[in-house]
Parts: sequence; structure tokens; C-alpha cells
Amino acid sequence: MSKIFKILFYTGSFFFIFLCCDKAATINSKDDSATITQELSITPDVKMIPIKGGKYLPFYGDSSLVKVEDFLLDERPVTNAEFLDFVKKNPKWKRSNVKGLFADETYLKDWQDDETLPKDADPDAPVTFVSWFAAKAYAKSAGKRLPTLDEWEYVAMADEESANARNKPTYSAHLINLYNKKYREKNKVKLSQPNYYGVYNMFDLTWEWTDDFNSIMTTSDSRTSEFDDKGLFCASAATSAADVLNYASFMRYAFRSSLKANYTVENLGFRCAKDLKEN
Repeated sequence: MSKIFKILFYTGSFFFIFLCCDKAATINSKDDSATITQELSITPDVKMIPIKGGKYLPFYGDSSLVKVEDFLLDERPVTNAEFLDFVKKNPKWKRSNVKGLFADETYLKDWQDDETLPKDADPDAPVTFVSWFAAKAYAKSAGKRLPTLDEWEYVAMADEESANARNKPTYSAHLINLYNKKYREKNKVKLSQPNYYGVYNMFDLTWEWTDDFNSIMTTSDSRTSEFDDKGLFCASAATSAADVLNYASFMRYAFRSSLKANYTVENLGFRCAKDLKEN
């Protein structure tokens, strides 16, 4: 399978990413729907934190504020043990059964077999090597969904003391230091301090899937003004930033823009969300 070729340019105080990727595979909408919607239920024991919505300035775009509604967010990422329970109850998501359309060849790569976690892996560490399709299926099985990009970034503005720490001089530098730590994904969840909302591990363990992970990019012919799962593959030519000083956010958007929905990565996990009105 061909991978993405990335070039990062730095000019003055602006960053640009140019991405070249292979042509997206065509997804049969019937197959996609059947795979994502027919999951047996699971009941993971994880606290969901109520997040009071509001308006925030995204890292990308035209400097317009975006409104985020009230919602619920898992206090921590999905763990190895929880995903193991999911695949046992939903065998089509086992490593030997999953279709290549929904997960690439490195899906659950480090597991010893279909139902055995990686050797020396902590069951309470975040699960990785999981595709967007698998993460979305897990969330649906749990009666939840993946957080939107705006919901995730809205919560990501917080540090331990305030809901919006982006103007603090040390905020971005601290996050970059966390991102640069090797093998951070192997650590147990909830060992670090929670943020202002009571949410753990937004930065210190893994990157995380969002439902619309590359929605800032062109997903299809813009003349149709339509969005669907089938377009979540190749990024567009470049990305722009509203706050070019927040390099940690830039790193996240650069990473997301390099993904396809069936990609799996050794330090990419996920957590679940839910509309507050559904609770």
C-alpha cells in the first residue's frame, strides 16, 4: 500500500504542508453502513465528563469563532482491555477478520493474536493500531460516537487551571515536550493530572481520532457541498492557520491531514463522546 509523501515548509511565521497521496479507494456505501451499524453492545466502565459548550477560535480557517454545543466526553482514552472486549463480542473486528477496506495491514499489529494483547502490554494503556472505522464501530457499540474535531480541540485548549490556556507562554511548549516523548502510548491511563474539565490524557499518551478528522480538507468535489465517510482519505494541497504561534496545534492538524480512514498508527488511539441530550 502506498503511503503519503509530506513536505513541510516554514516561511517567516507561516507553515505549509503539501501532501501527495494515492487515490482513495472506492467504498461501497452498503458495505460501509452494514459494517459500522451492526455491532453488538458493549458497556465500558468509563466516566463521561459533561463539557459546557461555548465559542472558540479554531487553529485553522478564517479567524471566525466556532460554536460548540454542550456534550459528554470520556474522561480518558479507550484502553487495550476495553478494545479486546469489543473484538471478542464483535469478531468481524478481529485482526484476522477485518476487511482491508476498513483497516490496513498494521491493524492491531502488536497483538499476539486475535484475542491476546501485546506481550508485556498494560491492559489499562490506550489501545493503538486502530483505524478510524474500527474506532467509530467501537463507539457505536458503546452507544456513543467519536468526538468532532471542534469538540476535541475545544477541550484541548484547557490546562489544569483554566478552560483556555492558549495565551499562556508555556502552553504550546509543554505540549510539544509531551508529543516528543517516546513510547508514551504504553503508559497506563489517568496517571497524569486531569485538565480543567476533569479530562485525562488529552496529550500525554496518544494522538486521537476525531469523527471528522480531516474535515478542514477538501473531501470531494466542492461543487456538491456534500460530506460523507467515503471522502475521509487524502488531504488537500495545504492548510492555513489562524494562530501560527500554536505549534502544538499545528502538529495535530498536520498529523490528521496525513491520515486515511483505514490507517492504523502505533501512537494513535481514541476516546468516545456523546450528545448531552442523549444522556
